[in-house]
Parts: sequence; structure tokens; C-alpha cells
Amino acid sequence: MLFMDVCSDIMPLIKLVKHGVIPVIQLGIPIILIIIGMIDLGKLNMDEFAMGGSTEHSAMHKTCNPWNLNTVPGGSSGGSAAAVAANMVPWALGSDTGGSIRQPASYTGIVGMKPTYGRVSRFGLIAFASSLDQIGPFARTVEDAALMLNAIAGHDEKDTTSANLESKDYTKALVNDIKGKVVGIPTDFIREGISPDVKEAYDKAIETLKGLGAEIKEISLEYAKYSLATYYIIATAEASSNLGRYDGIRYGYRAKDFKDLDDLYRKTRTEGFGSEVKRRIMLGTYVLSSGYYDAYYKRAQQVRTLIVNNFRKAFEDCD
Repeated sequence: MLFMDVCSDIMPLIKLVKHGVIPVIQLGIPIILIIIGMIDLGKLNMDEFAMGGSTEHSAMHKTCNPWNLNTVPGGSSGGSAAAVAANMVPWALGSDTGGSIRQPASYTGIVGMKPTYGRVSRFGLIAFASSLDQIGPFARTVEDAALMLNAIAGHDEKDTTSANLESKDYTKALVNDIKGKVVGIPTDFIREGISPDVKEAYDKAIETLKGLGAEIKEISLEYAKYSLATYYIIATAEASSNLGRYDGIRYGYRAKDFKDLDDLYRKTRTEGFGSEVKRRIMLGTYVLSSGYYDAYYKRAQQVRTLIVNNFRKAFEDCD
């Protein structure tokens, strides 16, 4: 059984359902899962165009956390996380650009994984930020997540960013012995303002790893503090470009009453996009505009490289 928040011709894309539009492309991953015997049960809620961290910016309705209906399940793939946490399904798919699988999994107490970029095909996935988007599994156990990743990982000729790597059985890495493994603890992540409950859970996890025989090594990711600003510049810039295609001409929603071409563009995008999507498009358009490209987008790409190098260096000493 499977729920998903990505394109399929079995059920219309949730954002476009509102306007009666059916996708013209089917995502490759659901086809693979159906071939191996899984059943596609339908669509789940999510933040519109995956832009949000609470599933409160859905084009349809808000999603609640099944553990406490007065709280959010995280986002943007909050519907997938909520369905798994509520035992509606054993697995679900989500899309992760800047935490949209990992964060709702944390909020709802389940397992969520963003695979390495290129490990899972993005063919048919509605693009938010193309250099960051990735499809991944939700499950109630690490083993279930590994089984789902076994099914969806692999090279896809229809996706030019798909990595042509040998397939692996990820369940073989699930062993009960982590003695001698070096686990890096980024000291930069623990700052003022962290919730006491979160800090307590964080410390307990470290003690658990120690008890299982892992070696704990404090590491520094000096450029991590720039991650959020870098993400917002790169993600919104790419979103501004990707969402330019929704103009009412080629496909998607189209305004009914308009005077001329400019009016069609204006009304289509005004009526078709929600407030959070509009905010991100405006920010992305600004950082890509003449005179600001080098100051913002180019510099953000350079900082991303510094962050990547931070992690590469850390993995030289950690497992």
C-alpha cells in the first residue's frame, strides 16, 4: 500500500485538482512500485508546490499531526508523514528540497529519508528547486525505509540528473553492532534558543550511541550557520525559474476572463498561486535580477560549495 505526494496519472496532482487540471506526465517511481505489486491508494496533502514547513500552505486544507490535532505534522510532505504515523499506510513517498521529508518525519515520530541527490529518479516530479529536490521514503521503521529505498533507487534514462550507479541492498547495512563506528556531532548545531525538549532528546540519542559502542567525535561545520540563507536564495531562485512555465498558455490553470496576453499572465498567476508561493517567486526573481545576480545567487552557490567541503572534510574522520 502506498500514498504519495507526487505526480501520477492515477490521481491528479493535488495542487491542480483545485482547478480541474490532470498532469500530462506520470512519475516513474509509482510505476515501478506498481509493477512490483504495490497498490497506489491515492494522493496526500502537502504544502503547495512543496513550499512550506507545516502543511498549512496547502491549496486544499491544513493537515494535523495525528499525535496531537492541535499541532502541525511538519512539511512540506506533511500528509505523507501523518498517514504513516496514523497507521493508515506502512509506507509513503515524499519530496525533500530543504527538509520536507526529514522534518515531518521528526514531527510525527516516524522514519524519513532524503536519499543522496541522483540516487532516485526525479522524472515527473513537480520541480521546486531542481538542484535540491529529491524523492524519498517515509516508514515506521528503518528496515521498512530501507526496503522502500531498494525499490525506488536506481538509474533512470528519463532523468538526466540520475546517477548511473550499481544497485545496492540497503537492508544489509542494518546490523545491531556499531562498535568502533565514529559518529560526528556538529557542535555548531547546538545554539541558544533550542527547545529544552529537543536538546534533551538530542543528548539522549548521543548517550544511546555511546552505549551501543560508537565513538563520539565533536566536529565543527563552520559554514553551517549560512545554510538557511544559502538555501533560501538558491531554492527561491530556482523556483522562480521553474514556475515561470505556469503562464496559462502551455499547461496548468488558465484564467477565464482576460483582456489581452499580459492580463492573462497576470490573472492566471494571481489566481493560480497561493500566498507562500508568490512570496518565494518574488524573492527568487529579485535575487536573479540584473545587478543582484552576482551579489546573491552567485555568492550563495559559492557558499554552498564551502558547506559541501565542510561535510567532505568531516567524513574523512567520521563514518
